[in-house]
Amino acid sequence: MLWDVFCRVIDNHGDIGVCWRLAAALAASGEHVRLRVDDASALAWMAPGGAADVNVFEWGSQPGPGDVIVEAFGCELPQDFQALIARKASNDGKQPRWINLEYLTAESFAGRNHRLPSPVLSGPAAGLTKRFFYPGFTRDTGGLLREPGLIERQAAFDRGKWLAARRIPHEGEKLVSMFCYEPAAMGELVEQFASGPERVRMLVTAGRATAAVRSVLGTKSSRGQLCVDYLPLMSQDEFDHLLWSCDFNFVRGEDSLVRALWAAKPFVWQLYPQDDDAHHVKLEAFMDWFDAPASLRDFHRAWNGLARPLPAFEDDAWHATALAARERLLAQDDLATQLLRFVRQPANTSSEGR
Repeated sequence: MLWDVFCRVIDNHGDIGVCWRLAAALAASGEHVRLRVDDASALAWMAPGGAADVNVFEWGSQPGPGDVIVEAFGCELPQDFQALIARKASNDGKQPRWINLEYLTAESFAGRNHRLPSPVLSGPAAGLTKRFFYPGFTRDTGGLLREPGLIERQAAFDRGKWLAARRIPHEGEKLVSMFCYEPAAMGELVEQFASGPERVRMLVTAGRATAAVRSVLGTKSSRGQLCVDYLPLMSQDEFDHLLWSCDFNFVRGEDSLVRALWAAKPFVWQLYPQDDDAHHVKLEAFMDWFDAPASLRDFHRAWNGLARPLPAFEDDAWHATALAARERLLAQDDLATQLLRFVRQPANTSSEGR
């Protein structure tokens, strides 16, 4: 089938990261994919090699719709493209499969709303129907993106070789990756590492994480027991290698949360802050599914600005939680597999026809 995946870029490692992984996963399954994005510049460093059968188009460009349209994360399709969908539906006697791919959440509504119809009530495509598709952590949702062979590749990964190739010094200190927004608790974390009982080397990703750490350390690259290395922009494969190399990972948003779950190292997740504090409910729902111990819940709450002070860092006690979560997820089909299965089912012509 021919797929059109629409994406508006909000955060370079966020929406575009998820959409690129989805497009590549569909292409690897034999599908043809057009990724339609309003800003493709991040792909130059995120996916420098591209992917077979994935073509990148500007947001509102031609050609017209294929067999499946994926509207990622609530991005509303251009009016002229909606008109083309309606025309195709009229000419073919059935509409293309139109998927509203939602944000990842562990909240219970994801399972309840997964795969439900969403009638288009206005605009040039009025009368057609979208279907909600919710990524998720449980069997009543659409699963998470996971390419074949991922766990085997991690098992064969050589941390020492990777670190040496990037000239990252490592002499037995704890390695901690840092990919974050601007957590108010960054100063507390730096002081905790700096005054702790063991040496820590923090590997800080480019962009907002670098700015957040430098707002505390200034131009210095060390304090007490803490040393810091600032990394360049990294491809998606290299970001995986970073997570696999570290003893603990700080991640943010959706794409890196999923990669941290597959890495199965202890981690802390910073959610994208929302004005109505909806991310607080989202965090608690994830902590419930994650079966997080009290100490890990408290650390997450402080890191996400829900509490103070920042609790003590107990990563050894949190490792088993990450391993158990990955085992639960591996028992489920991945997102691309479930999405393919769904769109290959016969369409309900009474609800999806014109």
